[in-house]
Amino acid sequence: MDGLTHPELVGLNGALGALRRRVEAAHAQVASEIARQSRPELGAEGLAKKNGYRNPALLIATTTGTTVGDASRLVAVGEATAPRRTFSGADAPARHPHVARALATGDIGMNASAAIIAMLDRVALRAAPDVVDSAEQTLAGQAVGLSLDQLGRVLARAEAYIDPDGLEPKEEQLRGERGLVMFERAGMVHLNAKLDPESAAPVKAAIEAIVTAEFRNEAGNDGVGERDDADAPRRTLSQRQADALVQLATHVAGCTATGRPMEGATVIVRMTLADLESGNGSATVDGIDQPISIATARRMAASGGVIPCVLDGDSEIVDWGRQRRLFTLAQRRALAERDGGCAMCGLPPGMTKAHHLRWWSRDAGPTDLSNGVLLCETCHHRIHDNGWDIRIEGRGVEGRVWFVPPPHVDPDRVPRLGGNARFSFVARTARARG
Repeated sequence: MDGLTHPELVGLNGALGALRRRVEAAHAQVASEIARQSRPELGAEGLAKKNGYRNPALLIATTTGTTVGDASRLVAVGEATAPRRTFSGADAPARHPHVARALATGDIGMNASAAIIAMLDRVALRAAPDVVDSAEQTLAGQAVGLSLDQLGRVLARAEAYIDPDGLEPKEEQLRGERGLVMFERAGMVHLNAKLDPESAAPVKAAIEAIVTAEFRNEAGNDGVGERDDADAPRRTLSQRQADALVQLATHVAGCTATGRPMEGATVIVRMTLADLESGNGSATVDGIDQPISIATARRMAASGGVIPCVLDGDSEIVDWGRQRRLFTLAQRRALAERDGGCAMCGLPPGMTKAHHLRWWSRDAGPTDLSNGVLLCETCHHRIHDNGWDIRIEGRGVEGRVWFVPPPHVDPDRVPRLGGNARFSFVARTARARG
């Protein structure tokens, strides 16, 4: 392995990933058939029980060395993507044909298929069949090339779009589950918190603002890395976040010190004008994957430190041209709408800087949204050092950011979608509910 070049190693990893997805597709079919031949009405003659197992999931888990939960998901995916038989014995399409097709061709794997199927099944009783079918088709295509975590963000937005009426009951449930447990053990005080999206937004924004400001201060003016100070102990990210929480508590308790790095602690809630006026639909919060209802968005917008961002149908933003060298706060917020944070890796907006695509001094590049992109420090250096190109397609917050890899990464230089568009769910049909 150590003799492989970088392209060979990346290519081998990709080939193994494709092979794994193909194997998972075949295994899902096998699992479905095992479950069919182990159905309860067969009693002791069922396949699983004849082989000494209570159910098909336990048979699969034991014989493949996986967990019962993973085996159950494999069975669920197999049953949802296998062709069906009607009572008359005729063949019928799979319950989720678009996922079945993407799984069979190796475009997506078992975990992605299971996540899409689980979300669609949750909303199936409250959404019109054509809307669910259209959403499945969109998601099966959009899942290609996304990690499971990234797909989770897409699914959260898709579920909010398909079933906006389900948001408020879910929010009420999440608010009821919030809590903070504190206890002392072995000289350390432990805090274990669960916060609903509305409660978490200001907490997350404040802690991230403090931590980000610390990293920027330590990086110095050149932005290369932390200063070499042997007397300063290196802290992990979790330690920095714990220290930030202590700063916040100290400040609230009556600290009169100024200069706390809180200028980035802004909570932005965004929604469309149509949804705001109608009260239907959903809204999103910077740094929070779970969408919120319009009622919650209105309540948050009435609170201090929360900025509502209402977008009209055109989603147009005014550009500043070359009147300014640095991007304004308003432009940074507009870039955050389009890019969602670091357009390349997805870090929150507070951990990014606005960069000119065509440099201000060298290329006379304007300080316009079409010439700007949000990048974290690491991705900024990666792009400059490794020869990536960035292209902006469209205008305003509706624009799309494309990253073009260098030839040594991809000889064909196929553009890769970045920014918020990777996680946005765009329905193929108008919203409708059954």
